[in-house]
Amino acid sequence: MVKKFFILGLFTSLLWACGADQPADTTVQTGQPQSFGEAITTDGAVTMGEMVAKLQGVDSVQVKVKGKVESVCQVKGCWVNLHDDQAGDVFVKFKDYGFFLPKDIAGREVVMDGYAFREITSVEDLKHYAEDEGKTKEEIEAITQPKEELKFLASGVLLLPENKQ
Repeated sequence: MVKKFFILGLFTSLLWACGADQPADTTVQTGQPQSFGEAITTDGAVTMGEMVAKLQGVDSVQVKVKGKVESVCQVKGCWVNLHDDQAGDVFVKFKDYGFFLPKDIAGREVVMDGYAFREITSVEDLKHYAEDEGKTKEEIEAITQPKEELKFLASGVLLLPENKQ
């Protein structure tokens, strides 16, 4: 009897542990904003260009920013790249690896609250992210130099509804 409870407990623990690193429901909903991480609003959000201006002369800045998703980690949705013609690219990770975004939101607008900063990304990490993004072997092997990047650590993200025109 004790052996059965032990086995049942062990099996339950394994199932729970296997699911512990899985993203929460990251199904895209349409027609309404969708919140990930800490709940935030769009109030006070600045453009990516304004965020870059706030970073001038400082190491980091706490900011709420609005931007367009260019690409998403295709393994878990554990990072995104934003792009803006004036500000360039911003690599975004999520606070404490605590939430993920849907993998099919490229082209969608988001509002994020957190910290913007500049950091050098190693060749190893750049290759890892390229692999996560689904780049080809040739594209990954072409990465040979570290890169200084504008990064963002988001504590909350609001995925805005698609703008259907």
